[in-house]
Amino acid sequence: MHNAEFGDGNAELLKLLSESKPDIIVITGDLIDADYTDAGIALGFAQESVRIAPTYFVTGNHEAASSQYGDLKIGLEVAGVIVLEGEAVSLERNGETVTLLGLDDPDFMVKRDMFGETSAMVSAKLKNLDNGEGGYTILLSHRPELFEMYVNCSIDLVFAGHAHGGQFRLPFIGGVIAPNQGLFPKYDAGLYTDGGTSMVVSRGIGNSIIPLRFNNRPEIVWVELNAE
Repeated sequence: MHNAEFGDGNAELLKLLSESKPDIIVITGDLIDADYTDAGIALGFAQESVRIAPTYFVTGNHEAASSQYGDLKIGLEVAGVIVLEGEAVSLERNGETVTLLGLDDPDFMVKRDMFGETSAMVSAKLKNLDNGEGGYTILLSHRPELFEMYVNCSIDLVFAGHAHGGQFRLPFIGGVIAPNQGLFPKYDAGLYTDGGTSMVVSRGIGNSIIPLRFNNRPEIVWVELNAE
């Protein structure tokens, strides 16, 4: 979201979510923007989203960079948002169980271990997450560029963001530039599949650093899972 607002108090965004009648709402980081943080916008949205459906949140690099994240986390939890920081929860529907995993943004891990290698730390964290009895697993993670790692850890479905859809999208080419991927990013938006792992990358609804998008409308992703 990057502190974006659609309508007064995000009324238009919340109306869209309510009309979709979701079972859960997931936010994969950068709810705020570290350069112009307005926790009030983020918390106002969270207080209403939990009325629509259980809401789960994992951090992004902007939460890691913000001095206000501690207060934001407390506010989210008071509102009823489930903040997953390297944790797993079980979701049940019609007798079926899905394990929902939440991964901290790597920038938090780097802060805790300044001499560690980011990819190695993320991989170790993923492998240590308890995903139950090997059932269907959904991972919330801010970073799409780590897709190969998610595949190696046998995650079934990943929800990610961070790439902003490549910011400027060109016909037949896709996104032009994305954080941590550079020019013509491999994972900018949409669905990616490798073996038994699928990843959905949202273009998101806010901007950071570059205030403009081209051919790249903000989006809310709606995903329906069906038992085989």
